[in-house]
Amino acid sequence: MSKQTIKIEPKRPVDVLFDKYAESHQNPTNKLVHWICVPLIVFSLLGLVWQIPFPHLGFLGNYNGFFNWASFLLAFSLYYYFTLSPVLFFMMIWVVGLMSYIIVKIEQVVGLGSGTAYAIYAAIFVAAWVGQFIGHKIEGKKPSFLDDVKFLLIGPIWLLHFICKKVGIRY
Repeated sequence: MSKQTIKIEPKRPVDVLFDKYAESHQNPTNKLVHWICVPLIVFSLLGLVWQIPFPHLGFLGNYNGFFNWASFLLAFSLYYYFTLSPVLFFMMIWVVGLMSYIIVKIEQVVGLGSGTAYAIYAAIFVAAWVGQFIGHKIEGKKPSFLDDVKFLLIGPIWLLHFICKKVGIRY
C-alpha cells in the first residue's frame, strides 16, 4: 500500500487578508451596509482629496489639469492592489475610473475646490462612516481597520472578490 501525500498550497496573502477581514463581516445586514458604504467612502475620499489645490508644475505642460493629490492616492492604492491581485487591481481601475468621471462631472457643475464640492464629499463621507459603524454595531464586532489600518484598503477589493467568485473569475 503506497502513501499518497496531498500537497496543500499556502494561502495567498490576499486570501489571508480576506479571511481576517471576513471575521468581522459575517452578519448579512453588516455585509449589505458594506456594499453601500464602502464604495461611498472610497468615492467621497477620492472626491475630497481631489479638491485639495495642486501646484502648477511647468514640466507637465498641457497635462497640468490631469494631475492632483488624488493621483498619488490612487497610484499608492492601485499599486498595493496590484501586489495582492492583478485581477482585482484591474477591476479597481474601472471602479476608480467611473468614480473619477463622476467627480469630474460634479466639478464641472459646482467647481473644483468649491465649498459646495467639499460639502458634497464630506456629507457622503460622514454618512457612509456612520453607516459603517452602525453595521458593525449590528455585527457586534469592531471594524478590522481598528486592528490594522491596511484593512481600510482591503474593504473595496473584498467586495470585488465576491463578484469574481460569483462569475467564476480567479482573482
